[in-house]
Amino acid sequence: MEKCPVITISREYGALGRTLASKLSERLGIPYYDKDFVNKTAEQSGYEVEEVKRDSEDLKPSSKVLNSILNSAVSYSSSHDAIFKAQKEVVLELAKSPCIIVGRCADDILRKSGIEAFSIYLYADVKSRAKRAVELAENGTTSIEKYIEKRDKLRKTYYKQYTGHEMGNANNYTICFDTGRINIDTCADVIVDILSREQ
Repeated sequence: MEKCPVITISREYGALGRTLASKLSERLGIPYYDKDFVNKTAEQSGYEVEEVKRDSEDLKPSSKVLNSILNSAVSYSSSHDAIFKAQKEVVLELAKSPCIIVGRCADDILRKSGIEAFSIYLYADVKSRAKRAVELAENGTTSIEKYIEKRDKLRKTYYKQYTGHEMGNANNYTICFDTGRINIDTCADVIVDILSREQ
């Protein structure tokens, strides 16, 4: 493959976004950015790593309302907005060379900046995602199903706030996969095949 494009992966919680990114990274020989994206954003924004982790992809509906009210005040700037601005700069910097970016509204940021990207959306039924969520063990004392619902809601609210679009709308992506029905290795095979044919 002569030149691989920038690849973005948007996903529901537990739909194997990081797993696909890792497989594509290995197959295509390009880096992927997910959790290490947090460190780059912290450096860019001046916020602490923990603050970026907390605010970088999750936005509660109540925070969205508060932001919209307070942002009309000239002197007000929320941490969410500052972190998103820093993330946007990091996305645009990373996109100067082939890479894979997981989440962070990267698909919309690149589209609005006129940068060509191969954008992927991953989704699955709750039962399939629950298996992955158990492995991640991030739910604490909350039931897996409730935790998945919560994380999905936070991601969708965040995406809508900063892109103006509904997360998961097929029109916004190059390709979508139901990872509850399609094996993640098959997803990787299909993507690599498409990219090789486009060269």
